[in-house]
Amino acid sequence: MVTANYLPLTIGADCANATVNLATEYHDCGAVGGGDMGEESADGASRNAAGGEALLAQRLVSLADTLVDDYDVVDLLDRLVHTCLELLPVEQAGLMLLTSGKELRLVASSHKTVRRLERFQLDHAEGGPSLECVQTGDAVGVDDLTAPNERWPKFAKAASASGFRSVYVVPMRLRGDIIGGLTLFLTREAPLTRTDRRLARALADVATIGILQQRSLHRASLLAEQLQTALSSRIVIEQAKGVLAEHAGVDMDVAYAALRTFSRNSNLKLSEVAASVVSRQRDPDEVLSALRHRDQ
Repeated sequence: MVTANYLPLTIGADCANATVNLATEYHDCGAVGGGDMGEESADGASRNAAGGEALLAQRLVSLADTLVDDYDVVDLLDRLVHTCLELLPVEQAGLMLLTSGKELRLVASSHKTVRRLERFQLDHAEGGPSLECVQTGDAVGVDDLTAPNERWPKFAKAASASGFRSVYVVPMRLRGDIIGGLTLFLTREAPLTRTDRRLARALADVATIGILQQRSLHRASLLAEQLQTALSSRIVIEQAKGVLAEHAGVDMDVAYAALRTFSRNSNLKLSEVAASVVSRQRDPDEVLSALRHRDQ
């Protein structure tokens, strides 16, 4: 196991400094994934870097769009998880937050396998890297899940059986406040590069500051309320996924993709769309049609 020290960004007046730092980190990476270029030509590397920075700019705008008054925390974290898949050489990602009662709960994930592995850590006494990251405030990495693992043998076995070979967890932390952890799953037996880790940290910082920025106005009570709302919203979203999946005979991931696409196309909060589906105020076919229009 490799444990890396975590140095939080300075919040400043708002999240602007964090987004600037994120852009700087990504520019330093040079391209999507931040991996070694090897023998790639200078022209090819330049095009790759330019394309990567353009993608980063789009994702920064997307994340910033959520940081408005009365923003949807679930939508912010969902975007963070999927942004990680686009900008980093990882296959899946998940995010857990601490509730007001200091219980760790899964809030966002990219796939049902991630949800299972994150809950596996919560349900077993040995825990796992995600729990240790939140408890210590330090990033935690396991470079080879197939190697003997004395600390989390059950988790390592479950993760490797699911096709993953390494994992890296970044704390959602600002100074002394630790509110959760971002877990990245890889299917290759290799650690993330230093630049990849820096970018993952910067992405987590943007989301962390997005949640904590309201604290200066309403203090801890608002934070606790926001996190509790996020967890409650997640329950409604899971119910809505079930309604759509049963209605259309599709799996839960397709149902979730329909919810997300309809939410963004309609400029509505993900939790609001989910609630309208569960309460039968919105026709499931209307939501599912968003995927058909997207694929046309």
